[in-house]
Amino acid sequence: MKESRELLEQLGYPSSDFQELPTSAKRFPDGAQYRVEIPSVEGPEALKATLEEIDRLGLTIHRVSQGSGIMLQTDEEIKEMCELTAERGMELSLFVGPRGTWDISAAPFTSGGKSQALRHEGADQLVYAMEDLKRGAELGLRGALVADEGLLLLTKEMKKKGQLPEDFVVKVSVQMGSANPVSVKLMQDIGADTYNVPSALPLAKLAAIRQAIDIPIDLYVEVPDNFGGFLRYYEIPEIIRVLAPVYIKFGLRNHPDVYPSGKQWESTNISLVKERVRRASIGIQMIERYYPEAITSKLGAEGLGVPKAEKTLAK
Repeated sequence: MKESRELLEQLGYPSSDFQELPTSAKRFPDGAQYRVEIPSVEGPEALKATLEEIDRLGLTIHRVSQGSGIMLQTDEEIKEMCELTAERGMELSLFVGPRGTWDISAAPFTSGGKSQALRHEGADQLVYAMEDLKRGAELGLRGALVADEGLLLLTKEMKKKGQLPEDFVVKVSVQMGSANPVSVKLMQDIGADTYNVPSALPLAKLAAIRQAIDIPIDLYVEVPDNFGGFLRYYEIPEIIRVLAPVYIKFGLRNHPDVYPSGKQWESTNISLVKERVRRASIGIQMIERYYPEAITSKLGAEGLGVPKAEKTLAK
């Protein structure tokens, strides 16, 4: 193994997992170590409920994300979500669609084809995804989730050509699946602004990835059942120390899969987002109890994909 490890080191990568768990000296642009994300905020009504619960509990949440996608939101709904988050200085990240599981191919639904589930099949799907990104940006959106390496590279080229704003935050979905320092560094090189690592990786493996990349890591500390259902709350302080800059992401176990979402799931979605915010309050208390010196960002901080709303909603 010596030759293989030496080659990794010559290329600037870690040659083993970091069992010693070194403290990360890397930071967000404002000097913070961590930010907090609430995922699966499906539409304006769920977002309003999320914000009400955040206010009730007195929390600072930096990013909300949504999985059903730009494609399944009307212009008015996207604008409303942009306005609601822009007035607070929060990042809004909507998924790009359509993707493999919504196409006519059966492969993503087979046991052997699940790894291609959210990739874009064929050139037309890439074009549709590019149009989704451009439409979102025109409506004020400044953040989106992608789960396809080809689209990720195209976002980098679209920024160069002025088809996407330079400050548009490209968040790579957990479903991309890259899980080692070399593959995640490749995602950074081809356009990732933040990267959601696989949820089951232990800290030693995650620490090795942190050594190889500079972009923020996104990590579920409560993981939906279809990604394993792990609860990593007591690890949060060490996750922050070792992986900074990191987004602490509060999913939810034991809930129905609501993708693609819509009005038929609205009451369920509102209930789910309220519980995700409550879970976030538990995680934030863990930080206050065990790592009170950890530095977080203020809302509106540099690097957040805060939408450019046409107007600010009346309070």
